[in-house]
Amino acid sequence: MVKNTRRWLEHMVVGLNLCPFSSSVISRDQVHYAICDATTDAHLKRFFLTELQRLLVTNENDIATSLLMFTQGLEEFDDYLDLLDWFQQLLEQAELTEDVQLASFHPQYRFDGVAPDDLSHFTNRSPYPTIHLLRQDQMTKTLAHVADPEKIYLDNIETLNKLGRRQVEALCPWGK
Repeated sequence: MVKNTRRWLEHMVVGLNLCPFSSSVISRDQVHYAICDATTDAHLKRFFLTELQRLLVTNENDIATSLLMFTQGLEEFDDYLDLLDWFQQLLEQAELTEDVQLASFHPQYRFDGVAPDDLSHFTNRSPYPTIHLLRQDQMTKTLAHVADPEKIYLDNIETLNKLGRRQVEALCPWGK
């Protein structure tokens, strides 16, 4: 699972520069990969809170960011979105939204209101259902050096469209 996720990061995320901030933390091995086999609410909540605490108490030079990967029970995108929403609520209840933000990735990721076959969905398609824990202060510092942060998403769509469906699906076969 971690091997496939690393390959996705290397070829899609860094290789296509979909996230201009990821290269440095990946090259410095500052990404924490956590695998969750849980399916019950209690175990999922414990997993999330444990990984959230790990990120918050660990020096950012050791763990800059965390990827939480789920092995079962979230194959359906709507089920994944329900879990993501629940985790966001837990983050809000703990009053940690100023410290951590969540980013979402799923093999069948679909942006609401976008045609199902649009290549833009591949910007958030990963080998496994994955929730990314990002340190808010790091994002703020990084984005301060980006002239137009909103343009990143548009540039990513342009990159995928230039590659074309065959190449994008070859890089991301789980997202077909």
